[in-house]
Amino acid sequence: MSCTSKIIFSTMLRFSATNLSRRASVIPRMYSDSASDKGCVGFVGLGNMGAHMARNLIKKGHSLVVFDLSESACNSLKEAGAKIASSPAAVAESSQKIVTMLPSSPHVKAVYCGPGGIYSKFQKGTLLMDSSTIDPAVSQEMAEKAEELGGVMVDSPVSGGILAARDALLTFMVGGTESGFAESKKILDLMGKNVIHCGPSGTGQAAKICNNMLLAISMIGTSEAMNLGIKLGLDAKMLASILNVSSGRCWSSEMYNPVPGVKEGVPSSNNYKGGFGTALMLKDLGLAQNAAGATQSPTPLGGMALNLYRIMCNNGFSEMDFSSVYKFLQKRESS
Repeated sequence: MSCTSKIIFSTMLRFSATNLSRRASVIPRMYSDSASDKGCVGFVGLGNMGAHMARNLIKKGHSLVVFDLSESACNSLKEAGAKIASSPAAVAESSQKIVTMLPSSPHVKAVYCGPGGIYSKFQKGTLLMDSSTIDPAVSQEMAEKAEELGGVMVDSPVSGGILAARDALLTFMVGGTESGFAESKKILDLMGKNVIHCGPSGTGQAAKICNNMLLAISMIGTSEAMNLGIKLGLDAKMLASILNVSSGRCWSSEMYNPVPGVKEGVPSSNNYKGGFGTALMLKDLGLAQNAAGATQSPTPLGGMALNLYRIMCNNGFSEMDFSSVYKFLQKRESS
């Protein structure tokens, strides 16, 4: 990596405090200060996570206008009470508070800046909350564009999985100005139990890619341990119960166990359907490794996890939940 690239990345998450304060002071406040304000909220991206998040906003009293490329996803939200927009631009025309939940950086750029995108019909004073997991530099780029148009954008990626999304128990990692965080928290609190301000624009994404690198490593470790224990004659549920009251306890073993039948309501007990796809985990691990390389941070296990999930994607696991690493390990045994 060139010296210039390293310098660019190392400064990516740092902003001048003076500049941030000056920017925040000129952004118009067009939101209600009341936490009970139930204005229309826009939502773009109704996948496994986004659909649950959108429903929680409806349950908490907000009217919702939504868009997704999937007609069935839109119709499901329509049945819950949402209005359907014809494009992200139509969402922007209808709301000054918009949440986006999209798969990757290119999707975010297209939804915001492409033809029929949010910025084509952007209203001055709009608050944008992007809960996608993307490159921190893209988050900063989108936030700068929002500021140019007279609005505010925060990056607000989430952790917790589909059950937490369903039950409004997500953790939001937020990057943006203090005022942007304060305004976004009023909406994000309705979809999660933890809303944490990480710092300026891009830092929410930085926290998220660190979290997901650890998640991938722990899921691989849990899958290896469960597989080994079962091969040694241990009952899967009994082994999981021991791990979950011992020093090996982790979210992957307790809340999202990868062995079918150990825990109900998770993808492993539904043939690894739904949840967080292996291809998306590979994408996040790639973001983490790019950051590690640029900052010269040793992440040997992160690199190994990236390679394993890449092999999985090349062997038909890309659409399965990332916990299917357990199934992949079993297939490797028989090959």
